[in-house]
Amino acid sequence: MKLLFTLLFSALLNIGYSQSTNEYFEKIRNNEAALTAFFSQMPKGGDLHHHYSGSIYAEPLLEHAIAENFYLNTETMQVEKEKSSTGNWEQFSTLKSRGELDMYKQKIMQKWSVKDYNHVDYPSDKLFFESFMKFEPAIKGNFGKGVLELKNRAITENVSYIETQLSTIPSTMNTDDLTKFNARLRQLALLKDEKSILKSLDSVYNSLLKKGAASYATDFNTNFVAKLHNELKIDDARFTMRYQNFVLRFMEPVDLFKNLVIAFISADSSPLMAGVNIVSPEDGETSMKDYWLHMVMFKYCHSRYPNVKYTMHAGELTLGLVQPEELTWHIGAAVYTAGANRIGHGVDMAYEQNSYDLLRYMAKKTIPIEINLVSNEFILKVKENRHPLTLYKEFDVPIVISTDDAGILRTNMTEQYVLLAKRYKDITYTDIKQFVYNSINYSFIKDTSVKKQLLKNIDSRFKTFESNFPMK
Repeated sequence: MKLLFTLLFSALLNIGYSQSTNEYFEKIRNNEAALTAFFSQMPKGGDLHHHYSGSIYAEPLLEHAIAENFYLNTETMQVEKEKSSTGNWEQFSTLKSRGELDMYKQKIMQKWSVKDYNHVDYPSDKLFFESFMKFEPAIKGNFGKGVLELKNRAITENVSYIETQLSTIPSTMNTDDLTKFNARLRQLALLKDEKSILKSLDSVYNSLLKKGAASYATDFNTNFVAKLHNELKIDDARFTMRYQNFVLRFMEPVDLFKNLVIAFISADSSPLMAGVNIVSPEDGETSMKDYWLHMVMFKYCHSRYPNVKYTMHAGELTLGLVQPEELTWHIGAAVYTAGANRIGHGVDMAYEQNSYDLLRYMAKKTIPIEINLVSNEFILKVKENRHPLTLYKEFDVPIVISTDDAGILRTNMTEQYVLLAKRYKDITYTDIKQFVYNSINYSFIKDTSVKKQLLKNIDSRFKTFESNFPMK
């Protein structure tokens, strides 16, 4: 009886804490400074839509490039370890000796991130996607420092889990003898002949296995991911990280499928590899031309590796970016054809054909939507009532809040929640708390004991956080 009374009292106390927290939240939701303080301290669970390379801030990347005395293209602000044969390239040591380094630092920061962005004559999406190739050489060979930076920042702002997209799948496997399938696959895709596509993919798949696709996956899992993860002791009582392998939309069909197969094998055979993704601008020429074909490729790989989870960038489009009819089917194809377990962005949902049915299906099948407010505003200029966040909520589609590319966008998880509270008055503290729990419940963590421990940790963190209210 005493134990029952103690449990009941504790439950009532927690309810009281939660109500007091909700009252304080409603009181401050128009005060950005107060919201920032509130969300900085609130436990935020996981960040499930997270690009490793786009999440590292420009400052440490630049420090690394300078320390290694990279070459800088003084026109484009791209860096290289070895001097290219074309373009104007200067080593950082030379720029320093001429007293020009500080001047170029500012220019580099403005090309590697959105810092000081006010270029009305330079499209924001162009700046965003071009930045990756400019700093990419400074990422290579420097993964450990980057992972630790992400971990430490997450801990500081009360994020306990990151599921980051990290891939160094090798391109050394020769598939020249398979390029004949490129034209055939595209022809069949135009005819929407899914059966024949799957048959052709069978031939390519069997060839890839003979060429050693599994050994590439094993090498990646063992000699890169596990080595990095374990040596740096990434997982501890405060923080957990898992990884998604990704493929690039702009590749030719056979090359993309090769990497997709390796990615699925990788995710199927490692507890650290949480799943698979597909990235790159969705409105790119090849991305648009081969979009449906890519969905069938995911369907095929799922048939081979049914236990592998995958999330997909889908519907990261808006009116004016592509022809109107192209807004009507990308999310649907990712859900119905590819069988995605989560959807990233989903910004054009309002334009989808039979969008209500699609939303109901996502809710029924518990297919969460990964919402990236800062990213969608900067890249697509979609914000506030143009954003379909409340549409997803109205249909009970599970929502998770994420950052996308916090380094390039110079944002963090706290800002996502501040914007959420400021812009969407129908979103309550109870809703936000649910989004936090969603970020663990719908993660691709394979070990159920790890997931349970993260949820238990969030319970404890919320209890501590909510005990601050009412404010004295």
